[in-house]
Amino acid sequence: MDLFFDKRLLTVVLLLILCGLALQAQSENDSVRQLREVVVTAKSYKEVIPAQKLSGKELESLNSFSVADAIRYFAGVQIKDYGGIGGLKTVNIRSMGTNHMGVFYDGIQLGNAQNGQIDLGKFSLENIEEISLYNGQKSEIFQPAKDFGSAGTIYLRSRSPRFEKDKNINLKFNFKTGSFHLVNPSLLWEQKIKANTAFTFNSEYIYSSGKYKYRYKRVHPSTHKTVYDTTAVRANGDIHALRLESGLYGTMEDGKWNVKTYFYNSERGIPGAIVNNVWKRSQRQWDRNFFTQASWQKTIFPKLETQVNAKYANDYMRYLNPDTTLMYLDNTFNQQEIYLSLANKYAVLKNWDVSLSADLQWNTLTSNLAGFVFPNRLTALIAVASALDLGKVKMQGSVLGTFVNEKIKIGNTAVTGNAQSAPDKQEFTPAFFVSYKPFRTADFNVHAFYKNIFRMPTFNDLYYTDIGNVNLKPEFTHQYDVGFQYTKALKNSIFRQWQIQADGYFNQVTNKIIAVPKGSGMYRWMMMNLGYVEIRGMDISTSASLQPAENLIANVKLTYTYQQAQDFTPDASPELQAMTWGGQIPYIPWHNGSAIASFQYKTLTLNYSFIYVGERYHNSANIPENYEQPWYTHDMNIVKNFKIKSNRAKISLEINNIFSQDYEVVLNYPMPKRNYKLILSFEV
Repeated sequence: MDLFFDKRLLTVVLLLILCGLALQAQSENDSVRQLREVVVTAKSYKEVIPAQKLSGKELESLNSFSVADAIRYFAGVQIKDYGGIGGLKTVNIRSMGTNHMGVFYDGIQLGNAQNGQIDLGKFSLENIEEISLYNGQKSEIFQPAKDFGSAGTIYLRSRSPRFEKDKNINLKFNFKTGSFHLVNPSLLWEQKIKANTAFTFNSEYIYSSGKYKYRYKRVHPSTHKTVYDTTAVRANGDIHALRLESGLYGTMEDGKWNVKTYFYNSERGIPGAIVNNVWKRSQRQWDRNFFTQASWQKTIFPKLETQVNAKYANDYMRYLNPDTTLMYLDNTFNQQEIYLSLANKYAVLKNWDVSLSADLQWNTLTSNLAGFVFPNRLTALIAVASALDLGKVKMQGSVLGTFVNEKIKIGNTAVTGNAQSAPDKQEFTPAFFVSYKPFRTADFNVHAFYKNIFRMPTFNDLYYTDIGNVNLKPEFTHQYDVGFQYTKALKNSIFRQWQIQADGYFNQVTNKIIAVPKGSGMYRWMMMNLGYVEIRGMDISTSASLQPAENLIANVKLTYTYQQAQDFTPDASPELQAMTWGGQIPYIPWHNGSAIASFQYKTLTLNYSFIYVGERYHNSANIPENYEQPWYTHDMNIVKNFKIKSNRAKISLEINNIFSQDYEVVLNYPMPKRNYKLILSFEV
């Protein structure tokens, strides 16, 4: 009880301090008369490596319930989806692994020191204005050191308050219902406090029974005879979830600031894998996620800009397995994080910028797991970067220094005896990006980059009871990329704009952390640095805007990805190594792609989307027993916009998996067949 009270007290104090600082900052400049979205006076700098983005109407047009659903339409991305509205959803870019993907929410990274995975199913699209995907890192040197520290990054930008003339308040109400007994209301409130200050509040509740019909069919890989073929209803997939977000936004002369608070609380069933004729599981999971963060950015002198970020996060998870025929488990985990960052950018010349960023992050994890040690990690990051614009040639380079110190405790007593913490780690990792625009009039450029970066072993990798290994080394990636982008604007034509982007790449993952048998038995495992993976791939995306008639507007976007991601991990067993050596790594298809099409006629909009994932294996042993068939889905919705007096409203009907395709993203986790959704939206 005392520990819980201390955490609540710390949270309240931090909130009061951050809000007080924010209010003080906005009071320093009451003379500004209009709330502007961006007022920092930095000169624009075109991205050296183009990003993939979904925003505005294009994002709204997707039949996507969560951020994870929308990210599926990016090239080079693989999503692990365990099915249903409440199922776990994680993202992997260019086959390097989920832990190498950085996810940033309004400029500050979402963390999970326990297992390194961010469940993107927890983040609704109701409050998201733009999703951006960067390979390597964002083409911007004025950023925290953490932004340099991932193999790929996803940036989620929440909606910023904007007010029409003479308006001080915006209200938006959404209600979704449909298959799986879905009930999903949400409310957005935006309030102008002063001319240069605004407040936002967004709330959302989700309930779903998670019950959906599916077909379970298994064919023997050798005889090709049907072993199982039955239809059942997915059980124990229910979810109750509440999400609350608030934000305070302000501007000042040559600067801006914001404070954001996020709270998520859920209880869900875990339907589990369908194996050994078991069709229903009884596991439950409770999640409570809270964070508050603040950002302040200002041009101090004409050539110097400064950015300060701070964050406190507290994440709780309880996992219950009441099935005593397996193993009764009732485990709780509680993470805390404190993060501070200072970034500075200086314009040496008109076309040459340099930056220095320093971050400090503290993470801790407690659990009631038997034999668990209580680790805490202090991480310092220092990034030095430079950007040079020579007109036709743009270059960026950076070096990130990472310094990690860890300690452990058992209960409230310092560890003695055999228990030990992981040794301190120091790593320096470089990155270099370049783009070249050969023609003055044509919007065509070629680009390339190299990046060396790593991911730290997670707390589970290092300290999970009986399988953790404190001697693990960081898992490194080496990325090589070359590509081009071409954009063509057309006048007096049906085609208004056309764009294509293509990239070829080669990635190496070294010191890959994998679980291997411990001793002679297969019932005990330990984490080891034994894995090595090579990835060769190509991403292509193209989009076009058309206006075939006066009131008809069409937008089309296509993506395609080819990847050969081979496992070259050495193994002590010659028989096993013979099966896995050079095999495609689990769940990575050789071919996958997507298509999005939107047709708008006056107040009526028709949206269509398609996803295809080719054949793959669920194990590095690419043998018939591990083969996974291709799958695809067609989704469609129709939207009608109208007005009630001076207020905007719309009604939308969605049909997902139109042809009721039976498929699994993860083995033995069947996905829903055809399902429907009705959405009502009203804005004041």
